[in-house]
Amino acid sequence: MTETTPETPLTPSAAGPYPGVRTGPVVGSYAGAPAPTHSAPPLSAAPTTSRRGARTAVAVLATALLAGTAGGVAGATLAGEPNSPSSLTASTARVSTSTAATGVERVAETVLPSVVHIRATTAQGGGTGSGVVLQSDGVILTNNHVVAGVADGGELTVTFHDGRTVPATILGRDPGADVAVIRAEGVTDAVPVEIGRSAELAVGQPVVAIGSPLGLQGTVTTGIVSALDRPVVSGDGSGDTSVLNAIQTDAPINPGNSGGALVDMDGRLIGINSAIATLGAASGGQSGSIGLGFAIPVDQARWIADRILDTGSSSRAVLGVSGEDAADGGARITVVAEGSAAADAGLRVGDVVTLVGDTRIDGIEKLIATVRSAMPGSTVEVTIVRDGATQTVPVTLGTAGVEA
Repeated sequence: MTETTPETPLTPSAAGPYPGVRTGPVVGSYAGAPAPTHSAPPLSAAPTTSRRGARTAVAVLATALLAGTAGGVAGATLAGEPNSPSSLTASTARVSTSTAATGVERVAETVLPSVVHIRATTAQGGGTGSGVVLQSDGVILTNNHVVAGVADGGELTVTFHDGRTVPATILGRDPGADVAVIRAEGVTDAVPVEIGRSAELAVGQPVVAIGSPLGLQGTVTTGIVSALDRPVVSGDGSGDTSVLNAIQTDAPINPGNSGGALVDMDGRLIGINSAIATLGAASGGQSGSIGLGFAIPVDQARWIADRILDTGSSSRAVLGVSGEDAADGGARITVVAEGSAAADAGLRVGDVVTLVGDTRIDGIEKLIATVRSAMPGSTVEVTIVRDGATQTVPVTLGTAGVEA
């Protein structure tokens, strides 16, 4: 199956090298550096057509997550069944060597050695971003948009917290998920981050963001988890589009934070910073952080990274429908792909999806985000309204391969 992107045009953005980012109720933007000269509409600006019923989206729903460009940024939480044990959880917790360090100071001391500065350079220019060390042999997790510009040629370098700068190579990418795995060459003593669980997050809990905003390596900012399961639509106009169930945070995230770490107060990685919302210079607002940042939940990013390391490619869950916002809430199915998971489960054109598991579906973007963040091959309970009657249908999601 081939995934198609939403028909609604993407809104230009001033927050990163990628010009187009849109969300459901939230306008997002890549946090790449350097920032482009594109102007952006006010945060409240949405497509001029009515949101309900006017936004027809995707032909095939798939697991993904998107968030920034070869210049760095920020973006989803994992819905559906819990992830299987990951090979990336082997790193052991590290305790601060300073007995005086407390709170954010202790977190910074613990995590800074595990966050790197990434530079991607091509004949046309380049950009910077951030990355998080997964393994001592130099394996690093970042956003695809940070490294995509050098996928077909160019120079990729990584600078560690101790000042070392070394060449790096791309091990694999999932453009639709905006996740990439790279390796710093000749490194054997990198400090892996301790990996946490984004499924255990709570709204209001404190978090710390670490990365290289505007190229300023080792920058630490603080905030809270502002919201969970926030549907965020992002893309660069090239066909790579993501709809995420993102972690929203008010920890300041700016261009260059892409691929960096969002951690809890124990220094455990819980998200990969990927996107921001901005007011936009064209509207007289600021183009940097306004307290609306989005991160890819680590549960999902980790699973994709594991797949890339194990097989060199990734995969996504697919439902196999197109749809639109229903007038009274939910996502109305307009097309059911033949032979898809939806067709096998008996879903029909005209059905309105209101729940996937315990997740309330308030529109097509929320349905896309929820399916994309589920595990491929997992079975989910889909609640629909058909001819005025509510019923729940078990659906075993399909699997689509992603070339890395």
